[in-house]
Amino acid sequence: MAGVDKTVASAAEAVTDIPDGASLSVGGFGLCGIPSVLIEALLAQGAHGLRVVSNNCGVDDAGLGLLLRAHRIARMTSSYVGENKEFERQYLHGELEVELVPQGTLAEKLRAGGVGIPAFYTATGVGTQVAEGGLPWRYDETGSVCLASPAKEVRTFGHRDYVLEESITTDFALVRATVADRCGNLVFHASTRNFNPLAAMAAQVTIVEAERVVEVGDLDPDQIHLPGIYVTRVVALTEEQAAIKRIERRTTTSRPDSAGFGFGTAAPTVGAPTAVPTVSAPTVSGAAVGKGAR
Repeated sequence: MAGVDKTVASAAEAVTDIPDGASLSVGGFGLCGIPSVLIEALLAQGAHGLRVVSNNCGVDDAGLGLLLRAHRIARMTSSYVGENKEFERQYLHGELEVELVPQGTLAEKLRAGGVGIPAFYTATGVGTQVAEGGLPWRYDETGSVCLASPAKEVRTFGHRDYVLEESITTDFALVRATVADRCGNLVFHASTRNFNPLAAMAAQVTIVEAERVVEVGDLDPDQIHLPGIYVTRVVALTEEQAAIKRIERRTTTSRPDSAGFGFGTAAPTVGAPTAVPTVSAPTVSGAAVGKGAR
């Protein structure tokens, strides 16, 4: 299998050739499955003027929010603003261009780009500014719209109207996988699968951070969610890096005396978001693929 090993030594090495002004598709769903180590490496690398496509833009102090806070992002294509106050502030003050896309349409635009489909028709958005144009993409310093979305082609098929949506392709992708082999075949866990495979498919160069890297042949082919043909580089995370998952919350805590709690093992509690170092490593054989972020 010589010549197919796509692993690189570090996240810094993996992102070193991302230039100013590059377009990026970035995986993650909220804070679930975000490529946090690669994002931090790109922040340290210094590229700016980035045009990013992602379901959302993280939060103020995590994920893509770190790049946004450092004014490294010039344009965002997302399905929603989320809980990121800086995203909202930059957008409304004319510092950031934003294209908001219906979530399912965004997913299909990325998938279509990854399989070579230039455009497709969908009923989503017909009769709204999504199809008719006029959605604010950029404001000026006075709060007036200085750039708005254009009108799109609408056609009728079978007595129903559909709007034409162009697919999305990007220069680079940043993706988080649960398991990868050295050829770049990927396995995702639960909700981390929502946008990571699509972001990976849409890019010319796909960079993956993997919680665990295994040898070629260790993965059951039926368990592979994304084949290595879409992957360019793989970075193996350390145990500490893999355990940091902002989306997780510890909901139970062990007690010596759990009488009265029914199951006899834990008392229900609610805690602050925490990294859980005791989360088992994902596997691709057996009944479960770990107990990672939901």
